Amino acid sequence: MAESHAPRQAPRQVPGPARRLAEGVRAYRLIAGMWVRSTMAYRASFAMTTFGNFAATFLDFVAIMLMFSRVDALGGYPLPEVAFLYGLSATSFGLADLVIGSMDRLGRRVRDGTLDTLLVRPAPVLAQVAADRFALRRLGRVTQGALVLGWSLTRVDIHWTADRLLLMPVMVVSGCGIFCAVFVAGAAFQFVAQDASEVQNAFTYGGTTLLQYPPTVFAKELVRGVTFVLPLAFVNWLPATYVLGRPYPLGLPEWTAFTPPLVAVACGALAGLAWRAGLRSYRSTGS
Repeated sequence: MAESHAPRQAPRQVPGPARRLAEGVRAYRLIAGMWVRSTMAYRASFAMTTFGNFAATFLDFVAIMLMFSRVDALGGYPLPEVAFLYGLSATSFGLADLVIGSMDRLGRRVRDGTLDTLLVRPAPVLAQVAADRFALRRLGRVTQGALVLGWSLTRVDIHWTADRLLLMPVMVVSGCGIFCAVFVAGAAFQFVAQDASEVQNAFTYGGTTLLQYPPTVFAKELVRGVTFVLPLAFVNWLPATYVLGRPYPLGLPEWTAFTPPLVAVACGALAGLAWRAGLRSYRSTGS
């Protein structure tokens, strides 16, 4: 019998973490780019919606300014320092909302079964959900937060040192990473609850509103909760109190002000595990 010389089929290669990440970034970039091109086809509408987003978020800071028309300090913090906290929180959250804010739409996809269309595409589901209906108008929120932060830096009394200067970009980037992790974890919860977008918003939009005020105005139990349970305090409270030269209400050591990058990485890893668990538990509607 003639021996077969047919080439053996190579075993299927399982993509490694780096390759999966590259595929996810590429898919996200392509989908987001499609939505950006769609948005820029109507430039006047884009300009108006972006300005509307800017104006709506600016009303939050107007409320704080009205509050300071009656008081000189809030929890011991004058207006420039509160504006500093506000600007850091709003800018970090605005970047996260711009990049991954569409995650709160996952519950709707789970309910109506349209998530199935994402599962059969040759692209990571997380990247597809994050880039879905990418809204460039959310730049209005980022711009508003950055302007308030810039204004506060011209008014606040800070003894600038090398470590304080280094903390400024670290706070914004790490805060964005922490909020992104909260978005992903909230989306993973929607695999189970299905109609939990409001619960997710309580920790995302509600979290950024909480961080816009000094930690000294809240009960210590709440401050402990957002420090050790849901570590939103690492977005701005902990590093900002160090920059401002103020003691943290819980008496934590100063070096914790430099841990937001580590907290962001840890939160991202835990959110990734939650996302994978939620995706594995997903069962189609069958319709």
